[in-house]
Amino acid sequence: MKFKAALVQMRVEGGKKRENLQRARKLIAAAAGAGARLALLPETMDLGWTHPASQSEAEPIPDGLPFQTLAGAAAESRIFVCAGLTESDGKRIFNSAVLIDPRGRLLARHRKVNELAIGQAYYAAGDRLTVIQTELGSVGLMICADAFARDRVLSRSLGYLGAEIILSPCAWAVPGEHDNAAEPYGDTWRKSYRPVAAEFSTWIVGTSSVGPINGGPWAGRKCIGCSLAVGPDGREVLQGPYGVDAETILYLDIEPVARPARGDSWMEYWKNRPESIG
Repeated sequence: MKFKAALVQMRVEGGKKRENLQRARKLIAAAAGAGARLALLPETMDLGWTHPASQSEAEPIPDGLPFQTLAGAAAESRIFVCAGLTESDGKRIFNSAVLIDPRGRLLARHRKVNELAIGQAYYAAGDRLTVIQTELGSVGLMICADAFARDRVLSRSLGYLGAEIILSPCAWAVPGEHDNAAEPYGDTWRKSYRPVAAEFSTWIVGTSSVGPINGGPWAGRKCIGCSLAVGPDGREVLQGPYGVDAETILYLDIEPVARPARGDSWMEYWKNRPESIG
């Protein structure tokens, strides 16, 4: 089925959990008011990626305030919400993503597997992938750098598991002095998304935060949006604006491509597809 998705390219302020959650609530409501059935928010949108507050202020899923706030927003606006959260589980902290249904129920949780080296002091690694069937289609979750794991193994595995839509909360950052006119941002993600989308006829959608990074190993860098959607033919459908102040909601019509049932002829399926791109 065809539906409208909202890429919520929101400002995330490091360590300011309640402010970030309040901003997210308003943006989710705005997305639903514009007719979106799904809102995709950035990575670790509660505390900011690798912010030192993650070590003391992370909360459990689903019982913690961040998840409960997003679940309440999803239920109030009757919308699916996918977002990145900082999750505590006993003594371990995870960089996680959740998918919440329009009744505020947790449908799926993914813990980032391919964390960057500088993030490994902050987050434990996940150990599994999830694809779940929803009324919007078959949805797989990944987070940011999961997309460029060696040989794109994680996103390709989601394709093999039947994902018609892959959602990826992200925090795309550049050095503070980065000149986007001289070095346009985005090729890393195009090269990661486009071949997999074409290979599996899968939508891949990543939403990044915006705002300066004010703590942790990347303090002084800036998150700059450029949220990206690639269609099932492997072609870029949209890219969000660049900049620390580029908070916006981008809208996209998604129509999943029907996949063969297990046991059907995948050989025939691939033979009739366009060639991979990238």
